Amino acid sequence: MKLSSPIFVLKSHAKKLKKNQGITMSEALDLVARAEGFSSWSLLKSKSQEVLPQEYSDILGYLNDGDLVLIGSRPGMGKTSFALGLFVQAINANHAKSFCFTLAHTHKEYAARIGTYDQTIGHNNERFELNYSDDISADYIIKATKNEVAPGSLIIVDYLQLLDEKRINPPLQTQVEKLKTFAKESGCIIIFISQIVRDVEDRIDKHPTVDDIRLPNPLDLNLMNKIILLYREKRDSKIVDVTFAGKTDHRFQVGWDGSEVRFFDL
Repeated sequence: MKLSSPIFVLKSHAKKLKKNQGITMSEALDLVARAEGFSSWSLLKSKSQEVLPQEYSDILGYLNDGDLVLIGSRPGMGKTSFALGLFVQAINANHAKSFCFTLAHTHKEYAARIGTYDQTIGHNNERFELNYSDDISADYIIKATKNEVAPGSLIIVDYLQLLDEKRINPPLQTQVEKLKTFAKESGCIIIFISQIVRDVEDRIDKHPTVDDIRLPNPLDLNLMNKIILLYREKRDSKIVDVTFAGKTDHRFQVGWDGSEVRFFDL
């Protein structure tokens, strides 16, 4: 059964019920679950995780509070636009504030890509923040968001590999461990946009795998709850393969509009 809204949105509905009806959070969650056709919240959660995403619009609902997510591809496949589409979905579906930190793009580039998904997004600017500081690191991200982040908040980090480019910053492993603790404690979801090694282009099967994630500095990828890898056969292809990498890979396809630079459900 497909949920009417992503898990984090349903949880925010439960919080409102708790406040308005003077009931416990557990009771409020069960009320929301019954409205979705489940006897309890625990059953809803377990069943929702059994249903793997099949469309672009399913992905956000498959993410859990506290998740660390990696989105990777070779250049030109659209990984930044893919992440920003999820960012816009989160802004429009949830009242928790979301954040994007980029070391790789300008405000003009980001505004244009966000605008392809929703040209009115600027009217919701109290619900999101874009940050282009040269000082971006785990400590910087935590300090900049800790007073406003909440369960359901989405934080995008663009790129993973640039976090420890400055020698004054801690090792990448240390920074990601710190962000994982922050995500778990705050309930936010953190998405890292990641580069993929060039070697993948020399293979017959050019679909990237976890082993192709570019890591100039050591990082235990087990810290990531979900890894999403993108591949288009040709630059002008209108179909993109999306792979959720794991013990058993799950792959489905989404649409790509190259002129608008945006993804969509097929």
